[in-house]
Amino acid sequence: MTTLDLADTATIAALTEALTAAGVDGIEISTPKGHLRLVVSTGNSAQAASVVKTSTAETAAATVIVKAPMAGRFCSSHPSALAETGHLPRAVTSADILGFIRIGSVLLPVSSGRPGVVKRRLAEPDALVGFGDPLFEIEPQS
Repeated sequence: MTTLDLADTATIAALTEALTAAGVDGIEISTPKGHLRLVVSTGNSAQAASVVKTSTAETAAATVIVKAPMAGRFCSSHPSALAETGHLPRAVTSADILGFIRIGSVLLPVSSGRPGVVKRRLAEPDALVGFGDPLFEIEPQS
C-alpha cells in the first residue's frame, strides 16, 4: 500500500473529484506526516437526512434524522478534542459539524444540513455504523 502525499496537488484534485462524484461534502485525513481537510461546496448538502412526520397536530415541525453518509466508526467529537462537546439539546446552523465517521485514519464530517435544535444523539460514540444509519435527531427551525 502506498502512502498519500497530502501536499500533492494532483492527489488533492483526484480526491476532490472522487468526493464530488460520490456526493460527499467533505473528508478529513490525518497521517503522521500531515493533515488534510477537504470541503466540497456544491450548493446543496450531500448529507443524508430524512424527515419523520409527527402525528400530533400541536407539532407543526417535522423531526429530521441525520444519517451516516457511509459506513465506519461514529465519533461524536473530533478525536483531537480534549473533551467531548455537544451537550444536548443545542442549536445548530446548517453548516455545523455534529460528529465524524472514522474509516482508518480518514474522518468524514457529518454536518447538520439545516438549522435547528439537536434533540438526541442516536448512535453511541465509537459504534460501528452503516450507510444510512441514524445518528442525530434535529428539530428544524423555521
